[in-house]
Amino acid sequence: MQITKQLAIFLDNRPGMLVRVADALAEAKVNIYAVSTSDTVDHSVIRLVVSDYRKALHVFEERGTLVVEDDVLMIDGSNKPGELSRIAHKLAEAKVNIEYCYCATPPESKRGLLIVRVSNPTKALRILNS
Repeated sequence: MQITKQLAIFLDNRPGMLVRVADALAEAKVNIYAVSTSDTVDHSVIRLVVSDYRKALHVFEERGTLVVEDDVLMIDGSNKPGELSRIAHKLAEAKVNIEYCYCATPPESKRGLLIVRVSNPTKALRILNS
């Protein structure tokens, strides 16, 4: 479990935009650890946790893409029932708000990767490690 950087990229909501992101990162040899997309009528927000956020940030800024970096928790944890509940309870009891989270794990995997944006990453990390 660690605090890491997440990049939020703001793009037009139209076909081909995600492929541009994926191509740019592949060309720069930056691996994507986690990705989440959300949309509105006009634009999409692509949130990424990558192997080299500084390089990725530079790639997007060079292309004139609006990109914002945030601290998030990257939790490599057990893939079993109740894990999200356990994490959420600990953070709620400590008055740390979960603003959003995302993950994906193959059903047969023993481990999973959870990305969590919280109101206070340092406090959350301390609470979850105790």
